[in-house]
Amino acid sequence: NELSEQLGESLNRWLASEGFSNIYSELLSTLSCTDEILIVIETNNNLLKRLPWHLWNFFSVFDQAEIAIGNLGYRQINPRSSSTGRQVRILAVFGNNDNLDLVVERRMIEGIPDAESIILESPNRQELDNCLWDTQGWDILFFAGHSQTENESGRIYLNESESLTLVELQNALREAITNGLKLAIFNSCDGLGLARDLANLHISQVIVMRDLIPDVVAQQFFRDFLVAYSGGRSLYTSVRNARARLQGLEGSYPCATWLPVIFQNPTTLALSWQELVQPNPEKNSKLSLASVMLVSILVTTLVMGLRLLGLMQTWELKAYDHLMRLRPDEKQDGRLLIVTITEEDFQLPEQKSRGSQSLSDSALSLLLDKLNQFEPQAIGLDIYHPYSIESKQSGLAAKIKNRSNFFAICTPGENNKSGIGSFPELPPEQLGFSDIVIDSDGILRRHLLSMKPEPNPNCSAHSALSLQLASHYLNQKNKAGKYNSKKELELGKTVIHRVPTLMTNDPGNIVEKFWRSRRGAYQAVDAWGYQILLNYRSHHGSPNTIAHTVTLTDILEGKLDPGLVKDRIILIGVTARSVGDSLTTPYSSVEDYHQPMPGILAQAQMTSQILSAVLDGRPLISVLPFWGEFLWIGSWSIVGGIIVCYLKGKLHLIFTEITALGILYLSCWGFLVQGIWIPLVPTVFVFLSTGSSVMMLSHINKESQQSESMPENNE
Repeated sequence: NELSEQLGESLNRWLASEGFSNIYSELLSTLSCTDEILIVIETNNNLLKRLPWHLWNFFSVFDQAEIAIGNLGYRQINPRSSSTGRQVRILAVFGNNDNLDLVVERRMIEGIPDAESIILESPNRQELDNCLWDTQGWDILFFAGHSQTENESGRIYLNESESLTLVELQNALREAITNGLKLAIFNSCDGLGLARDLANLHISQVIVMRDLIPDVVAQQFFRDFLVAYSGGRSLYTSVRNARARLQGLEGSYPCATWLPVIFQNPTTLALSWQELVQPNPEKNSKLSLASVMLVSILVTTLVMGLRLLGLMQTWELKAYDHLMRLRPDEKQDGRLLIVTITEEDFQLPEQKSRGSQSLSDSALSLLLDKLNQFEPQAIGLDIYHPYSIESKQSGLAAKIKNRSNFFAICTPGENNKSGIGSFPELPPEQLGFSDIVIDSDGILRRHLLSMKPEPNPNCSAHSALSLQLASHYLNQKNKAGKYNSKKELELGKTVIHRVPTLMTNDPGNIVEKFWRSRRGAYQAVDAWGYQILLNYRSHHGSPNTIAHTVTLTDILEGKLDPGLVKDRIILIGVTARSVGDSLTTPYSSVEDYHQPMPGILAQAQMTSQILSAVLDGRPLISVLPFWGEFLWIGSWSIVGGIIVCYLKGKLHLIFTEITALGILYLSCWGFLVQGIWIPLVPTVFVFLSTGSSVMMLSHINKESQQSESMPENNE
């Protein structure tokens, strides 16, 4: 005891001398007493390794500090990634037990929670070597038994007849370290040589005994260390706590507290027990949640900016068409009957006077007579019928003059052009235009309801034929239309919201106009007039079968079922391809359904859309406001960043991302079925872009931290 006190006093006088005092004073001024601190003595001198550094006065001031020994030559080992959510794997080797009681330590090992312990009792060299090569990897290697240091190298005794140095196991030990071995504990005598050999293999931490150690001291140290470490304390404070508790045995075993020592690879820090249970080798390289949020906001803002410039409009419209085609089929609209004029119908005797340019007065007169006898609700003629002397002489003009349910089309004309008139006998409320709005890619996606035409003596129509027919039908159902204070059309209780537009005569300031025009995939589109999105009705995979269809020949030959006419809207138009009145729809872009839509069927789709919205509650297609789209796209951006940031394993990451994209795809499809156009393309773009950005930044962060934490490898 006297000698140990003298050595402790000499050690502190040495460390307080002029050559070292500035180190001590600098540490006192820099560090906090509440910090957990690791002091590593890097040396290859065996005498310095044997000194009781824990007696330094520094450790009486900093009670969360611990001492460790490290070699001058070291490097970092990057172990292979291990799976998450597993138990700590411990390889426990109980060697030759002559005059030793190893039962206590074995029970301790077997009782460790959250651990998978493989116990080798008095193994031979081949058994131990094979276990160290286990590809699942080990977290902790524990040895209890006899050991000693010979010529600076450590030797362990496996059984009564076999012993070996760790140099003879270096290949297996190197593989075990590569596979994840992080901590070796030799609860045996004279372990400095063992620690030296393992330190040369660059293992993270080794706990050994400096000198001979009695059973009772070894058992109590291991018990106290195990309780503290598995209970959540760090490895360093667990060793300090277990060593301090050995002071109670120093009455029988002087200097027992001097025996345990940590050998530390300065390039790594010890993992906690919880981190061993759920290893996270890239923890320090992962971005924080706040960083992921910041990246998500930046990516979302960038993508929304690209949308505002219209750079994503083409892709979004293609995605919209794709989802439109995938919607479930609907039954035909029983409120409509479509009368088609085919190539064969143009060969009828009644049609010879007009050929294939229009419907002759004679044919139209006969057609109206046939239809009116079955009391249709309304008749809409989607054929230009210029006024002629023939119309007056044939009596057609007089026939339609008193028909309030007959509607025809005319063209208002633009830029002071005269336009195309039709039936001057009809009042303005029975005239409609058939103008349509085609997107830049040639596809019909919008429905023009009304516009303010220039003054024109030939045509004063300001509403579409489809709106005129639907309004007439709804009036009979006591669902008259009107415009509200926001200049939006109300039919019954249904409000028809227009496509956002940026027109100079819109009410509101320029900022309000700007944001109102930036909704959905359409960016600054010239949505002149009163436009809405066209919610196609598809029957048997085709929008061309929206309603029952009969030909002009069938009607004139008396083959018409009266039940198909009574109380219905009758739409009359040309389907003959020679006329060239065909349109491209979202359904036309698929090779299997490459079917242009005749103009009369487009009018039927538009009329049906209005009737279904008012009478059936079938949704019109709407888009989210700008802030709603920002939140939707931003939320998926955050999801993409979090998945990459917090999931480990390439296969797990790929599976999760594919699953998330599937959920996104189905969500956009489901919303569109319900009439809400949710942006798909920009959402997928931010999801993948944010994930890629987080992955790249995490990699940069990891490399930066590794370079900062890598000490110089001095010899």
